[in-house]
Formats: sequence, structure tokens, C-alpha cells
Amino acid sequence: MIEAVPNISEGRRTDVVRAALEAIGKVPDVRVLDWSSDPSHNRTVITLAGEADPLREAVLRLFDVAVERIDLRRHRGEHPRIGAVDVVPFVPLGGTPMAACIDLAHATGRDVAERLQVPVLLYEEAATAPARRRLEHLRRGQFEGLGAKLSQPAWRPDFGPPRPHPSAGAAAIGARGPLIAFNVDLASDDIDLARRIARTVRASGGGLPHVKAIGVRLSSPRRNLVQVSMNLTDYRRTPLSAALAGVAREAARHRIEIAGTELIGLVPREAVDGSAGGRPMLDVIPPDRTIEARLERRRSPSPPGRRAVP
Repeated sequence: MIEAVPNISEGRRTDVVRAALEAIGKVPDVRVLDWSSDPSHNRTVITLAGEADPLREAVLRLFDVAVERIDLRRHRGEHPRIGAVDVVPFVPLGGTPMAACIDLAHATGRDVAERLQVPVLLYEEAATAPARRRLEHLRRGQFEGLGAKLSQPAWRPDFGPPRPHPSAGAAAIGARGPLIAFNVDLASDDIDLARRIARTVRASGGGLPHVKAIGVRLSSPRRNLVQVSMNLTDYRRTPLSAALAGVAREAARHRIEIAGTELIGLVPREAVDGSAGGRPMLDVIPPDRTIEARLERRRSPSPPGRRAVP
């Protein structure tokens, strides 16, 4: 079994998200474990599981919909992006070796480029050069700077033309271990403060190991908040509880309260029950938001919501 977590650059038009999910649902032996749309980020994250060949077909059908329906020339959102299907990581489950995910990333990337003329950059364990391992390096310059970037010899796509697709940009496809996308909402509208806290807690700023973080503004008629949006790339080294505590500590220094938290996608069970380190997080993240729980049940998931911090 392999997990795929494609991110598409659409979180506002429900008809597009529905079409993407329906396209995936037509592939036998692939399960949609979770999906989450965020209008502020203007992004939808979908979690799939299956064996390699059906999973590759499901991702290709997702690309078909996204390339047809998403135009990045008109896309606006808080999250950095380079493509209509921005990123597709493959993650080994159970005893599946990483090599199987690397092979799947290469095969899927080749198919995407040939089928749709979307340039593909391989990243993380599937990367073909050290400079391409980190996703944030691939996204630097975003869609708007993609033409100049892909024209450089160092950034020539692994598959596809050396220029972005006019409306769909490019795609990052890779293989990696589990990653936890965890957001903390601040009871403030100060975006500079959110960015300052993000710089403090992320690893590149000297903060928590294996934590990436950005500050974003949440756009909602009912809320006027900012958010620290984090990716935990090794939850055993920096547990979820440590990441939340780090943001809360920095917020408290500025006399700002935590307004809530949001998990994007799913997490390994050991990341929330405390067995991988840190305190248990079941008071913040319900047990049915684990990969194991979703694999054990049969019905389709409902979209998740935010939870207040107790």
C-alpha cells in the first residue's frame, strides 16, 4: 500500500473539487481517505491510498481535471504554488519500501508530462539533484517566476517541456516519509506578527528541527485572523505537541491567544497517541483523523473542520 497526497490549487470552487474527487473515484482499488479545501490558501489536499498502478491512474485522472479547470493566471491564494496540481508526494505505508514510491513518482511524472505537456520536477527521495530535494526550493518564484526558472539549465524539468504549461504551470512529484500539515490560528489580524512567529519556530530560522512554517492571512467574512501554517517533516524529532507549544509560547510573548488549530490531511496514529514522543494530542486531533483509522473504515470522509484548543 502507498499513500498519495496530491494538492491542487483550488479551494474555493466546489464544483472543481467535486469533479476532481469524482475522477479519482472512478478508479477501482483506490480509496479517498480524506480531503480538505481551504479558501484562504485556495488549495485542496486529497489523501489517497492504494497499490502503485491504480494510484498512478487516479493521479493522472486528477491531473486531467485540474489542467482543464484550473488557470493559475487567475489564481490567487495565500499558499505558494507552481501548478494546478501543485505537488504529489507518494508515501510508503506498512512494509512498502521507499524505492517503490520513488519508482512510482518517476513513472507518474513521465506519464503526466507526456499526456498533458506539464513539466514535472522530482523532489525529496525521488529528486535527481540535491538542490531539488526540498519542495520550498522548487516553489521559489511561484507560478509567476516559473518561465524564467525552467529556462535555467539547473532547473530543467525532469520530464516535459522546458517551459511552464500556459495555465497549469508545472508539478512537483516526489517520494517522502510521513509529513504532518498542522496550522495554528492566532487571535490577531497582524500578518507581520504571524510571519515573525513562523520565522522563529521553523528550523531554517533556528527554531524547531524538521519544522517548516509560514504566516498567512485567513480570509473569511466571519473571521479576521492570521495563521502560522506548519509542515512537520519528522514528527518523531519534533512532535505535534512541541510544535503547538512553540507557537503558543511565541504568541504569549506578544500577548496573543491561540484561536484554534487545523490539521490538513491525516496523521500516523503514533503521532497523536504519544507513542512517538511528546504528549498525546487526542484532545486536539480526534482519533479518526489518523491514516490507520481511515484505512480501517469504509465510508467516504466528510470535510474536516477546525478545533479549538482546550
